[in-house]
This record gives sequence, structure tokens and C-alpha cells, in this order.
Amino acid sequence: MSARGKGPARFGDETRHSFRCWPTDIDNYMHMNNSRYSTIADVGRIELFQRSGMWDLGKTRNWWPMMGGGQTAFIKEIKLWHRFELVSSMETWEDRQILGLHRFLLEDGSVAAIVRTSIGVFDYTNRRYVPIDEVAQAIGTRSKPREPDEGEREFLRSNAALRAMARSAKPGLTRT
Repeated sequence: MSARGKGPARFGDETRHSFRCWPTDIDNYMHMNNSRYSTIADVGRIELFQRSGMWDLGKTRNWWPMMGGGQTAFIKEIKLWHRFELVSSMETWEDRQILGLHRFLLEDGSVAAIVRTSIGVFDYTNRRYVPIDEVAQAIGTRSKPREPDEGEREFLRSNAALRAMARSAKPGLTRT
């Protein structure tokens, strides 16, 4: 069944969710805490996984979507009690990564923040990340991905460099 009875979602489709900034979402400055953006972006991302058929691959093939990285740009604050909308999409894919985008829109339509994400699909049975072309074929996507734009390419490069740094770090190693 599709998420909340909605129809299927494909790459490029958007999900929309309305929220309000509650007292449990704020920091000392009375606006939404930076960590809440990632948590709220999960709502849109999970709906996309469910509606695209990727969630079903977890149940049938033991392939599960996993976050690989994220980048957030904060533009305007979301203040206590204010309403906002989350607009999420799976923009394109390359190799073993899906590029996601989450826009936080204020009531006047202006952008409060943007979260860019990298998602992989992990095959727990064979202990590997699945090429997204293979995932797309398994969920019945007939379209080819568009080329990542320069901003998306820069995000992929930066994310790869940070992951490489994390893999090479020794436990307890700190910079002085």
C-alpha cells in the first residue's frame, strides 16, 4: 500500500508535509533547533521510499535505503509556533547514490532551509550497496537519471572526501 493511500512516487516527484514549530523543536534563540531539520526531512524521505517501492525491496530482497550524507543551508529562521512546509524529492541518481532534496518553506513561500542528501540502498544479504540503476529497474523506473548539476557534483565530491577522512581516522585521534 502506498504511504497514507497516496499513489506511487517516482524520481523527481515531490512530497509535501505541513508542520508547526513546537516548543520541543526550539533552541535558546526561540527558533527551530538545527537537528530538527534532519529529523523532519526523514518524514519526506521515508514517504518517498514507501511510495516509490524502495521500502518494499527491503521486505522482498533485504535491500534497505540508508543515508550516506547530508548538507544543510540555513537561510531564514523558523520561529516558535510558526507553520512551515517540507517539500522533499529524489532528484537523480548516480552509481550507488540517490540525491535527495528537502526544502523548508515558510508560510510566505520563502525558503527557510535546504537539506541535500545522499542515499544508498544496502543489500544486507550480500553485504553490498546496490547500483541505483539496478534499484530503479527493480521498482519499475523506466527513465534514466538526469546528470547531476554542478552543485550536486560538488556535494558528492565533498561527501566522498568526508567519508574517506572518517574511514582513515584512528579511534581517539584528535587534531591539535
